[in-house]
Amino acid sequence: MWARADRSIRGSWTDERHPEEQQLNTPATPRLKFIQGTALTLLVVAGVINYIDRATLAVANPMIREELGLSIAQMGYLLSAFLVAYALAQLPVGALVDKAGPRLLLGLGLSLWSLAQMLGGLVRGFWSFFGARVLLGLGEAPQFPTCARVVRDWFSARHRGLATGIFNCSSTLGTAIAVPLLTYLMLTCGWRAMFVIMGVAGLLVAGVWALVYRDPANVALTPGERQHLVEDDPPSRHARLTWREWKLLFRFRTAWGMILGFIGTIYLLWVYAAWLPGYLEMERHMSVKQTGYAAAIPFACGVLGGLTGGWFVDWLHRRGVGLIKSRRLPAGVALLGTALFTLLAAWVPSNVLAVIFISLAMYLSQFASTCAWALTSVAVPANCTASIGAMQNFGGYLGGSLAPTVTGLIVQRTGSFALALTVAAVIGTLSAIAYFALVRDPITSDQMDALSPGPQTKP
Repeated sequence: MWARADRSIRGSWTDERHPEEQQLNTPATPRLKFIQGTALTLLVVAGVINYIDRATLAVANPMIREELGLSIAQMGYLLSAFLVAYALAQLPVGALVDKAGPRLLLGLGLSLWSLAQMLGGLVRGFWSFFGARVLLGLGEAPQFPTCARVVRDWFSARHRGLATGIFNCSSTLGTAIAVPLLTYLMLTCGWRAMFVIMGVAGLLVAGVWALVYRDPANVALTPGERQHLVEDDPPSRHARLTWREWKLLFRFRTAWGMILGFIGTIYLLWVYAAWLPGYLEMERHMSVKQTGYAAAIPFACGVLGGLTGGWFVDWLHRRGVGLIKSRRLPAGVALLGTALFTLLAAWVPSNVLAVIFISLAMYLSQFASTCAWALTSVAVPANCTASIGAMQNFGGYLGGSLAPTVTGLIVQRTGSFALALTVAAVIGTLSAIAYFALVRDPITSDQMDALSPGPQTKP
């Protein structure tokens, strides 16, 4: 029975296999497993710090407005300053990660955003705070493109899904930790000290990253270890990204499918990240205490969704499903599910059912996000991994930066969240279609050469 099931899966799901995907399964050595575990641990810790730092302004919002005399509109500008700077920095940062390596770029990014966080505790007015938030966005920009490149560098293709799920769950884990931790620091030490303490913590993590992490080119790996890391990967023309390759990525529909697909993924995530407590209090008439408990459930489900999404794409590939299809189809299906449960949550009368549907939506949204990041590690040659991840993240955070504003405007106009959640569901559905229609085949070095024949730019 199981043999028939496996044959059925292979017959209906398997992509046309590239010759490079037929290599032997070389096991990872104990040393390689230790390096992989250490790298993932550092990425998760950095990711948790990343998301806690993003939340500092939201947690300290009332105290900051009162002390600095800022209006609600000015606080909105400060929140948007981070998102816009983060989104716009994605495109150049991804290319820089591929050219200079993850060790340098994440180390610099961690240091910059931690210094920006410390500056947030020293500001005296709106414009100095605005500048600190822009620096925070610029500094945090390398985090996820770097994660994608580290997983591509240190894991074979058949193990990258779960590794991606592990680093990607840091976003929801950091969000879940942020409110109680930051509230405690703020009430104990004051909001300014809260910013400074988190900045110092980030600088310590940056120091550990610089001391511990090394790019594969700077580690004396055995031939067997190097063979393990490149199994199933199409060959790259260059060890480092060339600007010619970076520009050519925009000419492939697979790249645009990943960008458009991630717009809906991050839009839906930020609808809940920005408005879930307000929705439960304003729409569902829950008390602050009830909201605190109820809002924690969907974020916990999000952590689980990120981990299971990564496990699932590896499971599919081990059963013969091609690398692209094992990621793009689950991403699209999970995004459709997120849209469906968001729509149900918008219109169901029961508060209990609404929390259940939102929890399922958060589970599937993180599932889809992990599948999307896992796609970056197989969709392009290795030296373009961070670049395609950053392009995808650029699209996602263009959508993410709109989600809080669009939702707020609709709620203000209609007096209800129902239409705002329906709009989010429609955007998620359109993005899911992009995964199905546009993301088909990997982008190879041969395809890039065919688009741009003649002399090539030196790396």
